[in-house]
Amino acid sequence: MIKTSKIYVAGHRGMVGSAIVRKLEKEGFSNIITRTSKELDLTNQVAVTQFFDDEKPEYVFLAAAKVGGILANNIYRGQFLYENLMIQNNVIHQSYVHGVKKLMFLGSSCIYPKMAPQPLKEEYLLTDTLEPTNEPYAIAKISGIKMCEAYRDQYDCNFISAMPTNLYGYNDNYHPKNSHVLPALLRKFHEAKVNNSPTVEVWGSGSPLREFMFVDDLAEACFYLMQNYDEKQFVNVGTGVDLSIKELAENIKDVVGFEGELVWDSTKPDGTPRKLMDVSKLHNAGWHHKVDLKKGIEMTYEDFKLHHEQLTER
Repeated sequence: MIKTSKIYVAGHRGMVGSAIVRKLEKEGFSNIITRTSKELDLTNQVAVTQFFDDEKPEYVFLAAAKVGGILANNIYRGQFLYENLMIQNNVIHQSYVHGVKKLMFLGSSCIYPKMAPQPLKEEYLLTDTLEPTNEPYAIAKISGIKMCEAYRDQYDCNFISAMPTNLYGYNDNYHPKNSHVLPALLRKFHEAKVNNSPTVEVWGSGSPLREFMFVDDLAEACFYLMQNYDEKQFVNVGTGVDLSIKELAENIKDVVGFEGELVWDSTKPDGTPRKLMDVSKLHNAGWHHKVDLKKGIEMTYEDFKLHHEQLTER
């Protein structure tokens, strides 16, 4: 990519897409194309075809997706499968039809089998059964990976895939039911502090181990891979470090300054016992993350307070 390249960032209002746009602008790229979901419904084949006909992007970051936390994944199973498949199929296929020079597809660490060995290596894909609660979303993302591989095989498209670990940071979703664990806890602790609540309820047992990456680090990795990586094999993007949900909750509690007690609701699902990415492929490609978890939570909390009213109204 050069500074004047025409770059389409699909999903630019989401946490990942907005971070990619920030990174591109920071690097001096001046020809970034974006559309809101109201302006362009990516599940609509005709609309996506027309968009590619009109704009003819040279590079595509496919960060648009129907996403949510463990509860949303389990409730909106059909919606998560259908919408993600449609978005991917339309954008990837039209990128091929219109000769896009390079596309990056963003997936998720939930593509891996529930009981896969840890840390998760790229070659563990499709070696066992998936976690049932987010199986539809995972199947959609696996389909996206395989579509990029198949279009590379059949049509010689330079389509690459990156699988991020759990993300957090600027422009996150803080919905009380549909958000992921870190932003959900951040909001819970903040509201408990403001309301002088004596306790905060946390879902599950606190024992699952999770890895978290600051979203601007992901954007840095995506930019690096787009410029330097051209292989068929998808790449894990993460920190290579994990901690328990209990430790995460204690970290967020400290950053927010909540002084009450944690109450664990063991009736809520834990999900996969552990999800740690093997990021040796990414490290061997020449990239390492920069933001540690505590610092990232501090930056996220400052951003949350700055936009608190509009965020909690979602």
